[in-house]
Amino acid sequence: MSETTARDTIGGDLPGPGSPPQRQPGRLRLAFDAFVVRREATIFIVAVGLLLYFWANNEDFLSHNNLVNLSQQTAPYAIIATGVVLLLVCGEIDLSVGSVFVLAPFLMHYMVDFYGVYPIVAIIGSVLAGAAIGLANGLIVVVLRVPSFVATLGMLFLVLGIMLTTSHAYPAAIPEAAEGLAGWFGQADWSELIWCLIIVAFFHIVLTRSRWGLHTVATGGNPLGASEAGIRTGRIKIGNFMVTSSLGAFAGILEAFRVNSIDPSAAGADGAAPMLVAVSAAVIGGTALAGGSGTVVGALLGALVLAELRNGFNLIGISANPFNIILGLAIIISMVLNVHLTRLRRAGRR
Repeated sequence: MSETTARDTIGGDLPGPGSPPQRQPGRLRLAFDAFVVRREATIFIVAVGLLLYFWANNEDFLSHNNLVNLSQQTAPYAIIATGVVLLLVCGEIDLSVGSVFVLAPFLMHYMVDFYGVYPIVAIIGSVLAGAAIGLANGLIVVVLRVPSFVATLGMLFLVLGIMLTTSHAYPAAIPEAAEGLAGWFGQADWSELIWCLIIVAFFHIVLTRSRWGLHTVATGGNPLGASEAGIRTGRIKIGNFMVTSSLGAFAGILEAFRVNSIDPSAAGADGAAPMLVAVSAAVIGGTALAGGSGTVVGALLGALVLAELRNGFNLIGISANPFNIILGLAIIISMVLNVHLTRLRRAGRR
């Protein structure tokens, strides 16, 4: 076979006898390419850049006490954002998770102080109550075919009303019987962060390595195709609603232990503050609101970036008022980039 024929058959140019050998990319280059194509790469670079910027302007930014504050400002919202990512990926949203966040500690308080339930059982029961609220959301959306935005908006006010009515809108103390668990559930310096990292690692594996994660992506990316392929899309959505509400309940309990108080205003006046921060973290971290793609690790990094901005502004003496401006710009830019990257992927390009 001649050189020309061989070249045509293989579909590329063959090096001639005097041509220099082709250089293979080194390990560092391969590692860099693998990093760049990941969704989390950009937000990771932003997080590191902010860390260096605030540290250069105030050395206390990396002090032990401030790092603890930073972890405590990141962890609860990253936990909620983990569930939000699963829901957004499968094409739904939960506006009620903020009200579940503030209801769960009150349920723990009621069970321990009024009914004598063991604290650890009360904590588990409160998380299961969150799962029940998620189940109700899922059934309304899947069975009754109510849009998730409307269904969970109604649930937000329903749960918030139950909490305010039963608590009379007054804060409560952490039950004395549960004080022995406080260090494990949020009061110790790094306990919230440890719980956060465990949850993020677990659900990252679920989303990227399990059948449930594969079906979640398929449900959000192509619901009709997923259904025709035999995926029970309704069950996937209901399950992810339950996961989101459960994580919201657990994050609320961790926060109550951390501040050593059960506060009815912990989720803001309308009960939506934790949900808004969690959705912001998920979107900034690379999750598409249209469904079909997302990253749990990116949501963690998104929550870290938001915590760095809020914390860093306070340390360097900048008013907190511009924070919402930066947050709004970050969400808009993230969504523009998500749309653009989705078009590139569909075009077969990186």
